[in-house]
Amino acid sequence: MPTITRRAFRRAVLVGLALTASLPLAAACRPTAQDAQNMKGAIKIDGSSTVYPLAEAVAEEFRTEAPKVRVTVGLSGTGGGFKRFAAGEIDISNASRSIKKAEAESAAKNKIEFIELPVAFDGLSIVVNPKNTWVKSMTVPQLKKIFSASDAAKTWKDVDASWPANPIKIYAPGTDSGTFDYFKEVVVGKDGKIRADITASEDDNTLVNGVSGDENAIGFFGCAYYFENKDKLQIVPIDGGKGAITPTHETIENGTYAPFSRPLFIYVNKTSAAKPEVKHFVEFFLKHAGELADDVGYVALPKSVYANAEKNFQAMRSGSQFMTADGESVSGKVTDIYK
Repeated sequence: MPTITRRAFRRAVLVGLALTASLPLAAACRPTAQDAQNMKGAIKIDGSSTVYPLAEAVAEEFRTEAPKVRVTVGLSGTGGGFKRFAAGEIDISNASRSIKKAEAESAAKNKIEFIELPVAFDGLSIVVNPKNTWVKSMTVPQLKKIFSASDAAKTWKDVDASWPANPIKIYAPGTDSGTFDYFKEVVVGKDGKIRADITASEDDNTLVNGVSGDENAIGFFGCAYYFENKDKLQIVPIDGGKGAITPTHETIENGTYAPFSRPLFIYVNKTSAAKPEVKHFVEFFLKHAGELADDVGYVALPKSVYANAEKNFQAMRSGSQFMTADGESVSGKVTDIYK
């Protein structure tokens, strides 16, 4: 017998519930499902290419429950999404980092309030070509030698004397990407610079193809793209000071994959959240984010965080809990930060 994926099963269940809700008796019992089937409108989402697979998965499931609502999901990068969000062009901004002070101020100038909602964990994955036989693991200082604009390594031998003198080819997200921002801060520091001679793209699939096609390549992106392309890539375990750790669901969730574990977010325009279709979509997102995160290669947040996110959304709590007064991202456990 053919197998059925969890997502396909859920879609079948949702269709069944929707059909049941269309019956007169069921309609009285399940007005929410009936309302969703008849709901109309459009929801515009843009931002992080890292969050894109999760947001698109949620949108796909939501289309089954509310088929008349048009949901579009773009991937212009975290920074690009926040620019559109601050200009009032989109309802929801996907982000692979917390909002920056300047971005929040830009939104405020346009009288746009936002609701910050963490939706999953991600582990930023460092990958090389499968034919690379010399890299077994790397430290953050070694990554700095490769990616820093200051005294950048030209060959693999410049990083480790036992490695070959092959020229390094680098693939990385564009500067509008939250993944780029996060990697830059961790590897070269807030005031450091990433070298300019890299192949950059906001489309992580382009980076996957670049690394998989060049024996001397190295790149980085969200773990979902690695999990989806394991046959094309080789993951690099990272030694953050306590031994080399490979990104897995377990090491990302428990924080041992340091310093490259991070939360992912959606930011909702508070005015848009008052629209029935947007409100229902965000509620649907928070309800299903955990299971869908697992489906697309990310890691679910603790149930307590989703509960707080639901509570904060219902209360329309605006502002960021992941940004300090001076505009820096707060570090630490999500459960300690997000209340």
